[in-house]
Amino acid sequence: MQDLITADLVRLDADLGADRHDVIRALAGVVGDAGRATDVAQLVEDAFAREATSGTGLPGGIAIPHCRTAGVAEPVLGFARLSPTVDFGAKDGPADLVFLIAAPAGGDNTHLQLLTKLARALVKPAFTDALRAATTPDEVAVLVNDVVSAAPAAKHAAPAAPEKKHSLVAVTACPTGIAHTYMAAEALEAAASRAGVDLQVETQGSAGAKPLAPGTIAAADAVIFAVDVGVRDRHRFAGKPLVSSGVKRPFDQADQMIAEALRYADDPNAPRVEGSGAGAGDSVGTGGGAGESWGGRTRRVLMTGVSYMIPFVAAGGLLIALSFLLGGYEIANDNNYGEIAVNNSLFDLPSPSALGLDHALFGSGLAAYIGALFFVIGKTAFMLFIPALAGYIAYAIADRPGIAPGFVMGGLAGNIFAVQSAGDSPVAMPATGFIGAIIGGVLAGVVAHWIGGWKVPTWARGLMPVMVIPLFTSVIVGLLMIIVFGKPIAWLMDQLTQGLNSLNGGSAIVLGVILGLMMAFDMGGPLNKVAYSFAAAGVGTAGAASDSPELKIMAAVMLAGMVPPIALALATVLRPRLFSSAEDENGKAGWALGLSFITEGAIPFAAADPLRVIPAIMLGSAVTGGLSMALDVAVRAPHGGIFVLFAVHNILGYFIALVAGTVVGAMAVIVLKSIGTEDPETADRELVTA
Repeated sequence: MQDLITADLVRLDADLGADRHDVIRALAGVVGDAGRATDVAQLVEDAFAREATSGTGLPGGIAIPHCRTAGVAEPVLGFARLSPTVDFGAKDGPADLVFLIAAPAGGDNTHLQLLTKLARALVKPAFTDALRAATTPDEVAVLVNDVVSAAPAAKHAAPAAPEKKHSLVAVTACPTGIAHTYMAAEALEAAASRAGVDLQVETQGSAGAKPLAPGTIAAADAVIFAVDVGVRDRHRFAGKPLVSSGVKRPFDQADQMIAEALRYADDPNAPRVEGSGAGAGDSVGTGGGAGESWGGRTRRVLMTGVSYMIPFVAAGGLLIALSFLLGGYEIANDNNYGEIAVNNSLFDLPSPSALGLDHALFGSGLAAYIGALFFVIGKTAFMLFIPALAGYIAYAIADRPGIAPGFVMGGLAGNIFAVQSAGDSPVAMPATGFIGAIIGGVLAGVVAHWIGGWKVPTWARGLMPVMVIPLFTSVIVGLLMIIVFGKPIAWLMDQLTQGLNSLNGGSAIVLGVILGLMMAFDMGGPLNKVAYSFAAAGVGTAGAASDSPELKIMAAVMLAGMVPPIALALATVLRPRLFSSAEDENGKAGWALGLSFITEGAIPFAAADPLRVIPAIMLGSAVTGGLSMALDVAVRAPHGGIFVLFAVHNILGYFIALVAGTVVGAMAVIVLKSIGTEDPETADRELVTA
C-alpha cells in the first residue's frame, strides 16, 4: 500500500476557498491530481454528505473532513494549511489545519482508525505546532506518517516505547433521562474514539443504569460528569480527577472534554471527586465538582429533585385520569372511592346509580370498581411526589444520608397547616406544598452535609449515615419547618391558589404565553422543568370540575411542550433543503416524540442552529400556550401528550391550539433558516459539476 500521505498531497498556506465545501472540493482535487482518486466527483459527494451530518471542526483551529467512498481504491490523506482560515463548525472559530481522510467504501474501519490516531495526535500541542511551523510539504508528510502509520518511521534507530493508553469513565444524566442522557453519552464515546482513548459511560437515564464495574472505575485515569442532576452513588469515584459540566456540553465540546480529562489525569493539582465524609461508604455532597458555580449547583440540585419526582407525578396523574374515565368524575368523592374500595370486590360490584356515579363508563359496576381502585393507587402515588421532590433535593446535596430527612421534610410539607383566626372559627390554610418541599429539601441537605463533616471517633463512623445524620437533621430541620417556615409558606401557597382561581380572560392568556415560552426555551432544561413542576403540582390539588384553573395550566404546559419537535418535523417536510440529512431523520422521529410530549426531540435542531431554531419554537409554543388558556382547554393527566385524550376537556380547542402553534413554529423556523442560507439549488449544481 502507498504511503497514506505524500508531499504531493500537501498544500501549505493555501487559499482554497471561502467555505468548507470549497476546501473539501479543492482537497479532493489534490487527491485526484496525485493519482489517488478513481472518481473525484464521488469523493466530493461522499465527503459533503458526511459533513452535512455534523461539522468536522475541532477545537484549536483543526478540521478533519472524512468519508468512506467508492472514489478511492485505498486509504489516503490530503492536507492543507489554510490562509485565510475557513469555518468548519468548531465553537472556538475557523480552522487553519485541514485533513481530508478518504477510505474505500467496501473496506474495513481503516478510515476510523486513521481518524482516531490523527485526533489523538491533534490534542497534543507539539504536533499541531510542528504542522504550523513546517516549511515544506515533505516535512508535513513525515510528521503525519509518523503519527498514523502502524510502524514507527524508518528514521528512528529503535522502536519507541509503547505509549500508555489512558482510560476514562463518564456519567451522563439529565432530569428526565429520556434524550440528553443518551445523546451526551454518544457524543463522548465518539470523541473518545477519535482520541484513541478507552471510555466507559454509565448512563443514569430513565431506562435504568448499569453501574460501571468497580475495577473499571479503579483503573480509570479520570472521570467525566456530564449531568444536570446529582450523580448516583458518587462516592464510587472519590479521588479521581474530574471534568464536570452540564449534560448539553458534550453535544458540541466532547473533544475538548476528553482532552481536559487527559490533561487532568496527569495533573496532581486537578479538581477531584470529593471523598466521603459520612462513613459507611456514603459520600457527602453530590455536587458538580470543584469550581462549580452557585448557579450551576443550585440548578443541578433542583433538577435532581424534579427528575425523581416526575415518575410519581406521571404514574399518579395518569391513574387518576384513568379512574375518571372508568368511574366518572364523581369517583373523587371520598364517600365514593373509599366506600367502593372497602365494601366491594370483583364478586360484589357496586351500583353506580346508587352512588351517584352518573358518568361511570357504560354505567358498569366493574368500571366503577376498577376506577375507584385506580383512584386510590393514583392518589397514593401523587401523595409521594412531594416527599420525593424534597428527598432527592437533599440527596443531591448530601448523597444518601440526606434522603431520609429529605423525605421527612417532604412529608411535613404535605401536612403542615397554619391556622388563622376568622372570627370564632379557625380556618385551616393549605399545606406548604412543593414550595415547602423545595425549602425543606435544601435545608435537610445542607444540615445533613454539615453533620456529615463532623469529626467523630472511629467507632462512631458507622453510625453516622444510618442514625446520627438522619436523626439530628430531621429534628433540626423539622423544627425549623414547623416553627419558622410553616406559616409563611402556607400563606404564600394560599395566595398562589387564590390567584390561580381568579385567573380569567387576558391574565390567563398571558400566563399561558409565559408558560409556553418557558417550555420551549431550553427543551427539558431548568425553565422547562419549573413550568412543568408548577403545572403538575396543581393537578394533584385540582378538584373534579373540568374548569379548575390548575387543569387549564396543565393543558397549556403539555401542549406547549409538544409543539417544538412537531414544528421542526413539519418544517423538514415543507422545506427539506434547509436541513441536513441527519436533521431530516431527526424530523421523522420528531413527530412521535412531540405527540408523546417529549420536548427533547427538538434538541438536535437547536444544538445545530440555536439562534434560529430556539426563537422560532418559542414563538410557536407561546401561541399554543395562550390559545390553550383562551379556549379553556383542560387536561387531568400530567403526561402522555396525544395518548391521554380521554383526560382532555375541549378536545377541539386542544387540537386548534396544537395545530396553530405547530404551524407558526414551523413557518418561523423556515423563515429564519432561509435568511443567509446558501441557495440549495446552487449548492446542488456545484456538487454535480465538481
